[in-house]
Amino acid sequence: MTTTLEPLEPAEPLEPALSVRQVLTLERVLAGEPEVVAGAGQLDRPVRWVHVAEAPDVGVMLSGGEMVLTTGVLLAGDEDKQAEYIRSLHRAEAAAVVLGLGRAFPAPPEVMRRVAERCGLPMVVLHRPFPFAELTEEVQSRLVRRKFAAVSLSEAVRTALTGLITAGAPLQRLLDEVAAHSACPVVVTNLAHRVLATAGERSAVDDVLRDWERIARQAGGSEGDGWIRAELGGRGERWGRIVLCGYRGDTATGRLLADRAAEALVLHRMLGGNSAHTWEEQSAQSLLTDLVSGVVPARQLLPRARAAGLPVNRRTFVPLVVRDGEPAQLERVLRMLGLPGIVAELADGATAVLLSLARDQDDAALAANFAARVRSESGAARTVVAAADARTAWDDVPAGVREAQHVADAVADSSAALDLPAVVRLRDVHLRGLIRLLRDDPQVQSFAERELDGLLCGPDDEAGALLAVLRTYLATGRNKSRTAQLHHVSRPALYRRLEAIQARLGVDLDDFEQAASVHIALLAHDAQQG
Repeated sequence: MTTTLEPLEPAEPLEPALSVRQVLTLERVLAGEPEVVAGAGQLDRPVRWVHVAEAPDVGVMLSGGEMVLTTGVLLAGDEDKQAEYIRSLHRAEAAAVVLGLGRAFPAPPEVMRRVAERCGLPMVVLHRPFPFAELTEEVQSRLVRRKFAAVSLSEAVRTALTGLITAGAPLQRLLDEVAAHSACPVVVTNLAHRVLATAGERSAVDDVLRDWERIARQAGGSEGDGWIRAELGGRGERWGRIVLCGYRGDTATGRLLADRAAEALVLHRMLGGNSAHTWEEQSAQSLLTDLVSGVVPARQLLPRARAAGLPVNRRTFVPLVVRDGEPAQLERVLRMLGLPGIVAELADGATAVLLSLARDQDDAALAANFAARVRSESGAARTVVAAADARTAWDDVPAGVREAQHVADAVADSSAALDLPAVVRLRDVHLRGLIRLLRDDPQVQSFAERELDGLLCGPDDEAGALLAVLRTYLATGRNKSRTAQLHHVSRPALYRRLEAIQARLGVDLDDFEQAASVHIALLAHDAQQG
C-alpha cells in the first residue's frame, strides 16, 4: 500500500525579532517623542525583552538582550552612579536603555550620554511623559506572539518531514519541503563543501551555486546575511551540513528551521541504512542523468558540476561507460589514480564515469590506464570500458556520454567483445555502433520493419525460430556449417530453413547487397528491442 502525502503550503513568514529601531517606530512609543542620543549605529540590535529598572546595579538582574526603561530617579545628582548604570547595562549586554525625561532629568544627562556612546549602547530619551506599562505590554505581546509562531512552525516542519520519511520519500522531497518553509535556496554539502543536493527556486539556486566555492568559504564561519547552517552527523561523527542560503527571516527562526531539517536528514539516512557516500552517489547520478537526458541544458548544469567538486574551467572531459563495474569500485580507482571525475550508475548494469583532465594531459593514455586498473580490480577480463572522444567544451559533454553509452550497448551485443581494445570507441564497433546511434531514428525503424516484415508479422513460433537462425547466419558471415553446428541441426535442415527465410522476406541471401540490407535491418531491430 502506497501512502501519498500532499505537499504542505509554505508556512506564513514569521515576523522578525524586534530590533531597537523597530521598537522606536511603534505607534505608542512615537507618542513619547523618542530621541536617540547615543549608540545610533547599534539600533538593529534585537530586543529579547523589556525591563523597567531604577537600581544603579541593574546589570546583575539582566541576562542580555533587554531594553531597559528608567526615569533615573535614583541616579539624579550622582554622576558616578549614572556612569556605572550605563557600564552595568553594557556588561550585561542590554539591547538599549530608554530614559524618560521629567523631574529627575529634565534634559539628557551628558555623563550617561558620553558613557553610552563609548560603550556603543543605544540610549534613547523620551521628551513627553509616557507610561512605561504601555511600552512593555506592546513589546512583550509581540515577542510572545513571535515565540508562539516559532514553536508552531517548528512542530509543523517536524511533522511534515517525519511524515515524508515515514512514507519513504527521497532526500530531494525532504529538501523541497524545507525550501518551501524557508523561502530560500537550501544546500546540502559534505565536509569539503561539495554540494550533494539542492532545493528551492531554480534560478536562485543557480545564483548560489555559480560562485559556490567563494560563497561557502565566506559563510563558513558566520551566520550573517541570512546564511544559516546546521551540522549533519551522529554517534560523534560529522559528515555534512545543511545551509539555508539568504534566509530573510530572523536568525533564531532560521536556525530553528535548519535544526529541524538536520534532524530529519539524519533520521532519513539512519532509517534508510545508507552509507556515508550514498548522497554523493545520488548527486553525481542526478547530474549525469540530467546531462544525458537533455531535459536541463548543459550550460545550466555547469554551476552544479562546479559545486559538486568537478573541475570545469579549461578542462578536457572524457565520457566513459563501464559495463559490469560497481560504482564504489570505479570511485576507488579514480582516487587511486588521482583522476578528478564523477561516477553514476545507469540502467542495465552500466555505470557512467566523467573524467575532467587538464588540457595538457594525455586523455587516451589516462583512459586506457583507468580501464586496465578497473579490470585488475574486478578480476573480470570481459569488463567493457567504452569511451567517446574527448570534449573540451562543456556543452558537448551530454552528446559524449550518450555516445559512450551507445558504444557500450553495441559491445554488449557483439560476439567479438574479447577482440576489442582496452577502451572501446565508436570506430571499434563499426556498423553495429552506427546502428546503435541511429536506432531511434524513425526512418531506420521503418526500414527495419519493412525489411523484416515477413518474419516479424508471423504469429507462429516458426517465425521466431527462423529469425534466430537468420541472426546466427549473418553474424557468422553466412557460414552455413557454423550456423548448423550452433543450432544443432543438419545441413539439409538448415538449407530448408534458409529457403523458408528467403521466401518470407522475398530476398536472395546469396546476393551480397540483399544480405547486407537484411543484416542492417536485423541489427537495427535488435538495437531497438534491446
